[in-house]
Amino acid sequence: MVGATVVFALQDGMSRHLAGTYNTYMVVMIRYWFFAAFVIALAARAPGGLREAAHTEQPVLQIFRGMLLAGEICVAVYAFTILGLIESQAVFISYPLLVAALSGPVLGEKVGWRRWAAIGVGCIGVLIILQPGVGVFNPAAIIPLISALMFALYGLLTRYAARKDNTATSFFWTGISGAVMMTAIGLWFWEPMAPADWGWMAMLCVSGVTGHWLLIKCYEMAEASAVQPFAYFHLMWTAIVGITIFGETLRDAVVIGTALIISAGLFTLWRERAQSRA
Repeated sequence: MVGATVVFALQDGMSRHLAGTYNTYMVVMIRYWFFAAFVIALAARAPGGLREAAHTEQPVLQIFRGMLLAGEICVAVYAFTILGLIESQAVFISYPLLVAALSGPVLGEKVGWRRWAAIGVGCIGVLIILQPGVGVFNPAAIIPLISALMFALYGLLTRYAARKDNTATSFFWTGISGAVMMTAIGLWFWEPMAPADWGWMAMLCVSGVTGHWLLIKCYEMAEASAVQPFAYFHLMWTAIVGITIFGETLRDAVVIGTALIISAGLFTLWRERAQSRA
């Protein structure tokens, strides 16, 4: 999991570099072409092949999931170019709290007062980062929050789809439907790319596949609740990339707000694990 967070932080930096020069839709489209090829290769090697991986009783749900994730990636990458890596990720890491808040209406799960208290603390952390009452509020600060909400909904729909489909099927539809959607959009925004940037694009594609491969291996060997706390290292590596490469600064409000969000998120994960054991 720690290795995956390092790879994803580097991927964020490359995404910001490329999307700062070229259209976001084109950058994400090329990423998805490589991702779809990776998904097809995995499915072809698995027992049952492509037919087994593609078989689902809920195709509309699976297609919507894939399209939602592709849209979320576009929003997240755009946020990197507008707000920078640090502030975007600081708000985005609130998504586990949004998952907890939405698990009731989406999945019918019971959300107790302890989780609601943690969600409230996390919301305070987000408000501290966004600082809506200080000076002139920048509407662009809402962009990473929209990204977090979309990713939370994607995660909940993935859990809902898992009631009938296995992980391989959901992974296959995530890559294929996302690639189809981004191709239909991204081709209209194609721009000539400098030879040096094609090298960055290649590394971006490889990093995406590597990160997903590390996550798959991670969840094969350990429970998600046991390793999920280590996912917060993503913010630390992203901050290092943002400061050292892009010259970003770390505001005190971001540090305080992030500490509240992570604390609330860890408490929520602990509660979920305690309840599952009970």
